[in-house]
Amino acid sequence: MLDYIQHLTYWDWLALGTLLLILEVFGAGGYLLWIGVAAACVGAITFVMPDLHWAIQSVLFGVLSILTAVFWWRRQRSSAKPSEQPGLNQRGQEFIGRQFALHEAIHDGRGKIRAGDSVWLVSGPDLPAGSQVRVVGQDGVLLKVEPI
Repeated sequence: MLDYIQHLTYWDWLALGTLLLILEVFGAGGYLLWIGVAAACVGAITFVMPDLHWAIQSVLFGVLSILTAVFWWRRQRSSAKPSEQPGLNQRGQEFIGRQFALHEAIHDGRGKIRAGDSVWLVSGPDLPAGSQVRVVGQDGVLLKVEPI
């Protein structure tokens, strides 16, 4: 085994890189991607410099693995921008501040409004059906309303 490690060729590094990238496809979550890229880079370097000592190849692989992972981590962190549509996946947030007529009267703090093509459960003070209310908040699927 030691003899094999001491005579690594570019094919060995490219095979390792390919294996790591294939394993990444099966759901490693990005962890093996950058290590596979580093192995492919070492394979390219050993293709150009075939007499590179195995210890230097191993150190180069470790350093490139860390550098590629840190590079991607920083790039991901810097590209995290606030969304242009902050309430996109928070259904109900678009109703806050809007006015609606009660679809069903509020009794014991619970009632319903028709908002868009849905009927929403609301909480607020007791009011008869048809009363105008304004949505002031949301708690899960429950909209909080106040009378107008």
